[in-house]
Amino acid sequence: MSTRTRIAFLKGHGTENDFVIVPDPDNAIDLSPAAVAALCDRRAGIGGDGLLHVVRSAAHPEAKAMAAEAEWFMDYRNGDGSIAEMCGNGVRVFAHYLRRAGHTTEGDLAIATRGGVKTVHIAKDGDITVGMGRARLPEGDVTVSVGERTWPARNVNMGNPHAVAFVDDLAHAGNLYSPPPFSPASAYPDGVNVEFVVDRGPRHVALRVHERGAGETRSCGTGACAVAVAAARRDGTDPAVTGVPATYTVDVPGGTLVITERPDGEIEMTGPAVIVAEGEFDEEWLETIAR
Repeated sequence: MSTRTRIAFLKGHGTENDFVIVPDPDNAIDLSPAAVAALCDRRAGIGGDGLLHVVRSAAHPEAKAMAAEAEWFMDYRNGDGSIAEMCGNGVRVFAHYLRRAGHTTEGDLAIATRGGVKTVHIAKDGDITVGMGRARLPEGDVTVSVGERTWPARNVNMGNPHAVAFVDDLAHAGNLYSPPPFSPASAYPDGVNVEFVVDRGPRHVALRVHERGAGETRSCGTGACAVAVAAARRDGTDPAVTGVPATYTVDVPGGTLVITERPDGEIEMTGPAVIVAEGEFDEEWLETIAR
């Protein structure tokens, strides 16, 4: 009788930005782009906007240099199998998994990502705050379009690229199935996450987002940070100028995130993380479907 290899997984979400979680401390599982896409398929697989491959930093060639600072590496993949530098909601779910699995406790934690080492605080109430680093605001005018409409957009880089457009109505973003066209092409040679934003009140905004490699998602943590940064510049509340932290409440389709930018430029994102299920999948199925 043949012995089938079963691989453990969990399913989690942060403000309904959902992920397949594959614990693999020794980096022993071959997760090819096709395999990741198969696991993230919502009909033929488990389903998710992306995949969180949980690996010890020392065991992964891309993270070895960070092992002294962070024991765990978030090897994050988009739902289409492509690699992404960072995922803010993913970091919160990753941290929640580590706590659930007994690898860490409440308090402070460092997590290695392709966007650098991120500092995380796990609160007693379950909310998780992630130090998202500083935003970069590349120079140059950018526009994004949907149908006949075109808007100016703020170019914000949070370790991954964003175009933030303030609009009158979130419905103007259209269906967001395909990437909204942007100009100039040279602004985002590797594609871009596009946020469409409306005001809800003082320091309170709402967004819809098209994420590279995933389409419209229920939430985007780095996108919420980019939106808060763009809103602060628009509103004249840039902390580097005022000397006062700027905090924005950002509604995403899947919930609410709170973003604070400090005068030193560091950005913190606070929000929930949930594990909804765990189970196993058959390695043979994955190998067959991912060919």
